[in-house]
Amino acid sequence: MANINRREFGKLAGAIGFAGTGTSVFGSFAIAQGAAKVVIVGGGAGGATVAHYVKKGDPKLDVTLIEPNPRYSSSFFSNLYLGGFRTLQSLSHDYAGLTKLGVKVVRDYASDVDTAAKVVKTRGGRSFSYDRLVLSPGIDIKYDSIAGYSRDAATVMPHAYTTDEAQKKLLKSQLDAMKDGGTVIVAPPGNPFRCPPGPYERVCMIAHQLKMKKPKSKLIVLDPKKAFSKQPVFMEAYERYYKGIVEVNLTTEIDNFGVVRVDPKTREVEIKDGKKFKGDVVNIIPQQRAGEIAIKAGCAEGDWCPVNPESFASKKVDNVYVLGDAAIATDMPKSAFSANSQAKVVAADILTALASKEKFPARFRNTCWSMVAPDDGIKVLANYAPKDGMLDPSGSFVSKRGEDADVRKQNYAESVSWYDSITADMFAKTAAAPAAKKKG
Repeated sequence: MANINRREFGKLAGAIGFAGTGTSVFGSFAIAQGAAKVVIVGGGAGGATVAHYVKKGDPKLDVTLIEPNPRYSSSFFSNLYLGGFRTLQSLSHDYAGLTKLGVKVVRDYASDVDTAAKVVKTRGGRSFSYDRLVLSPGIDIKYDSIAGYSRDAATVMPHAYTTDEAQKKLLKSQLDAMKDGGTVIVAPPGNPFRCPPGPYERVCMIAHQLKMKKPKSKLIVLDPKKAFSKQPVFMEAYERYYKGIVEVNLTTEIDNFGVVRVDPKTREVEIKDGKKFKGDVVNIIPQQRAGEIAIKAGCAEGDWCPVNPESFASKKVDNVYVLGDAAIATDMPKSAFSANSQAKVVAADILTALASKEKFPARFRNTCWSMVAPDDGIKVLANYAPKDGMLDPSGSFVSKRGEDADVRKQNYAESVSWYDSITADMFAKTAAAPAAKKKG
């Protein structure tokens, strides 16, 4: 994997989930129920990929994708926008390729599901019946998980942790406007949450900008956890590249640095032991839960949705699948790579079920890259297979401290290639969009 070239990686990104089956799962299906209806809610890495592969697998199927936004702004790689390595426009993707393929893309908000009647209702007053329903709504922010935080507070202390472009722009503009010598606070959530390495890559990207443009400034991390994803290599990066700028406060047996209260008016945050910190820019990333539509559909237990690991079919509601960030995928992390991998298993399961064909064993994969400095990328990867009601990891790899600079540079090149490949795959593009700004 470390030496994979761009072409090979693009092929891998397009085939995740079905390696070793020895046949094309997405070949043409002679489905007797040619008018069968598949409705997909959520047009991100999971939902868009399902729409692509179900429609490609059998063009006769009636495939509807319900998504309120005309363009998808990816959360993955958005930290690079904060770091000055990508433009916001480079993260934005339309649904033209899926429409051309024959997917009905409905720009509306799915507001409810009648699972008995098998109907999805929208805020715009429309109803869509289904034979199979796929829910890939991503996350909702639990604003009430921190006292004083709210949607209004997020306009002062942005989370910038969803596909909302306004939040990304807000955090970037605050960082750009902050005076040299200012203080940035980043407050990650407790587990589980979307993209486990995300807050720590964000620290690197913000610290890079501070180092380049505001070197007298500080970045303070207030973390409710005792450990985090890729911790040894992130800590190495903080020491190597951002010493004197980044201060990481992890929770211990004595001190708990989890933020429990905020004051948007003063930009103060209070941690569990009562100590207060004041920032010029405060990035609060609260606890999260499955998108509201999955909860309304009755698919959730608590904040997340249990699924059958062989297919990601809901354990609670018939004829419904839940995938991506909203699902309980045991050891498989909430990432775009995971969602894309899961989506292909879901698409194959729908196609084989409607065609009464033999199912192939599900295989999943995740890789997550994080940029820590220019031409320095780190990664974690693993394969997953269903076992005893769980997703059993194998072939795991995590970047290590002290790796050669060429390895890290290759990791970054892989990540750029993957971004182009996965977005082309999600949205049925014929060619990938231009990628990164070169300067930081």
